[in-house]
Amino acid sequence: MERAVVVTPRNYDTDNAVTVDAIAQLGVSRARGVAVVRPDVSDATLHLLHDQGIRGIRFTLYTPEHAPTSFDMVEPLAARIKAMGWHVQLHWTADQIVAHEDLLRRLPVEVVFDHLGRLPVSRGLTHPAASTIERLLGEGRAWMKLSAPYLDSGRGGQSAYEDVDAVARHWIQIAPYRVVWGSDWPHTSVQNPPNTAVFVAKLCSWVDDQACLDRILVSNPTRLYWDCQA
Repeated sequence: MERAVVVTPRNYDTDNAVTVDAIAQLGVSRARGVAVVRPDVSDATLHLLHDQGIRGIRFTLYTPEHAPTSFDMVEPLAARIKAMGWHVQLHWTADQIVAHEDLLRRLPVEVVFDHLGRLPVSRGLTHPAASTIERLLGEGRAWMKLSAPYLDSGRGGQSAYEDVDAVARHWIQIAPYRVVWGSDWPHTSVQNPPNTAVFVAKLCSWVDDQACLDRILVSNPTRLYWDCQA
């Protein structure tokens, strides 16, 4: 891996110092980041974060009562980051995605859906969120991140999260140029973190050929994180 993207986890609230430090250690030419901010963030701070390698902001709202941000912050912050070419990354439940489709359509920036869209395995691609995400992907408004299959899988361990395979392959098939991958390391939400190598192998099992793998790991993230407007 020659490049990396570091995302501020919810554990740090809006303190992005660790993310910025990681980017600096890796080198801003080799690393990018996604920060967490609230509307009281100054323009000067946003521009400083940009210079430090940040290219998006994250809203982790799947449990709103524990979140450092809220749904009403998404639109005003999206408007402020537009000029820098940033995106918003959303860790929302499938039901939240459906309920806020109108909000997502109003945003002036692109959206990255975290963790396969958080579709519950009991419904998978039949959940209405799948159609919402498909529409936004098809319109060039969104990206899908293939990450953390363990969050919704009921079949870990030796089964290697096979119950999410159909969902992952679906996103790759319908939006091959708008899919990226994430290791989700260091897996802050679980007590016994899985081996990241398992997720690399999982990704390789989802793709049909080397060209597809190269898009997901190289050319697509280059467009999303490196080719965005300065």
